[in-house]
Amino acid sequence: MSRPERNRPAVAPERSFHLDKRNGKLFGVCSGIADYFGINATWVRIGFVAGTLIGFGSLILVYLAIALIAD
Repeated sequence: MSRPERNRPAVAPERSFHLDKRNGKLFGVCSGIADYFGINATWVRIGFVAGTLIGFGSLILVYLAIALIAD
């Protein structure tokens, strides 16, 4: 015999990721990430530039994927 399913209300997430095109420079990805984590967008931008230089450009693909998938 199967157990009856409990009717649980759907819980909305407290926060969600979105591109911040108003405060963003290119697509708003770094600004959206900064807004999501509550930090300054300049630090996220510096992190993306450093990661791109260290990773031989691989973060450019991640950045473009986020820009195309989000919002």
